[in-house]
Amino acid sequence: MSVEALDRQAEAILLNPADNVAVVRSGVAAGTPIGVAGVVTSGETPRGHKVAVAFIASGAEVIKYGQTIGYATRDIAAGDHVHLHNMAMHDSEVVHHFAADARPTPLLPEGDRRTFLGFARANGDVGTRNYIGIVSSVNCSATVAKAVADHFNNKGGLAGHPNVDGVVALTHGGGCAINTASEGYRFLIRTLAGYARNPNFGGILMIGLGCETNQIDMLLERSGLAEGPFLKTMTIQRTGGTRKSIEAASEAIRGMLDTVNAAERTPQPLSKLKLALQCGGSDGYSGISANPALGHAADLIVRHGGTAVLSETPEIYGAEHLLTRRAQTPEVAQKLMDRIEWWRDYTAKNDAELNNNPSHGNKAGGLTTILEKSLGAVAKGGTMPLEAVYEYAEPIDRTGFVFMDTPGYDPVAVTGQVAGGCNIICFTTGRGSVSGFKPAPCIKIATNDAMYEHMEEDMDVNCGGIVTGADTIEAAGERIFEKIIAVASGEPSLSETFDYGDNEFVPWPLGAVT
Repeated sequence: MSVEALDRQAEAILLNPADNVAVVRSGVAAGTPIGVAGVVTSGETPRGHKVAVAFIASGAEVIKYGQTIGYATRDIAAGDHVHLHNMAMHDSEVVHHFAADARPTPLLPEGDRRTFLGFARANGDVGTRNYIGIVSSVNCSATVAKAVADHFNNKGGLAGHPNVDGVVALTHGGGCAINTASEGYRFLIRTLAGYARNPNFGGILMIGLGCETNQIDMLLERSGLAEGPFLKTMTIQRTGGTRKSIEAASEAIRGMLDTVNAAERTPQPLSKLKLALQCGGSDGYSGISANPALGHAADLIVRHGGTAVLSETPEIYGAEHLLTRRAQTPEVAQKLMDRIEWWRDYTAKNDAELNNNPSHGNKAGGLTTILEKSLGAVAKGGTMPLEAVYEYAEPIDRTGFVFMDTPGYDPVAVTGQVAGGCNIICFTTGRGSVSGFKPAPCIKIATNDAMYEHMEEDMDVNCGGIVTGADTIEAAGERIFEKIIAVASGEPSLSETFDYGDNEFVPWPLGAVT
């Protein structure tokens, strides 16, 4: 899709010659010529919504991006608004050609690859930030963890240590009343261990209550972690209560501060960047502007040797065939399909369906079915070959373009990606998502001018010009790429300037609580 090649005077964007719907650039009244196929609107159509550019018979396919996004539930005339009132979803019936487009990843020559300024860690990983983390093994230790973080962040505890970005309390609602043989438990300990390993932390303190199911010693053993100068553990019960634990935890962190503060940024190859690709609060413009622009930036990261991580499995449903074609091997493609089948089973067991997504805000923004949303969401993944598929919070050990199985709920999805090793995040939004995700800096990318101008304090990059014709996907993608390098090198994202990001650590709460 090449929006820049379209008629900039047209009121609607036709994304593919095969499409029978177009997307209006801004809200239009009845009787408005949209500049496509001589069509005039039959009624009011909100911005970002679809209008039929040809007659669509009841039961016939509705086509956008050259792909089926749903079926007409009644006859739709050219010029009609197409949305929930006259369109619905059937199960995805896409055809797969595993690894049909497999090819070597087109890396740039090493001498042409960009660098960033990062914190080199002893294990070879590189951080974009230099935090100390407090990992609570169970909700019962959350109060102590937060009190310790508050002492350092807000009560002078970091005085004299300007190179430490802060102390992050990673608290959550689980850790006990969970079956240690369950998938949910495996997800939890993978997440906690993954954060302990994330290179954006210079040191980690794990705090437990003492009697919880999720015992810290067992977590360390199962994860291959060991205590040392920069990974310390304690429990409240063994220490003697909350006050004594806060004092002991504060002393443990003070013992790390001088060394963590001594870390310096040095030039590092982009192969040390793991970029989490996310979208939230999507709208009808997401798949037209910000997502493909981020996909272009992701391609650049990969060509320079880095890693781009797509996720949110329910939000690729119906577009997964676009990824399985790009898989480097049939086995990689099959692993992705295995995760889709897991989701079919998971939603059925929980009396749900994959088309529960899109959300209320997505629908208000013009997205009608998950098939439509997925086709736009996959654009974040660019065009590079798919190198690997990971389960939730698994360590990401391959460079290039990869996929991680996560829910579509943004905080849970990003938590899995950061646990996998992502050290920076790009997050597109059309409705205005505003989260931060410590310890990883988050770059917010707006899909449209109106939202960007209304929420400019929270949006780092505006891609709205792609919709109006004033910008191109390639130019916007280049800006995002340069912003990634700048933020990875220490420039604060807007969410960081407000010190946001303490409340978005949300491990996937999978399974029964007993």
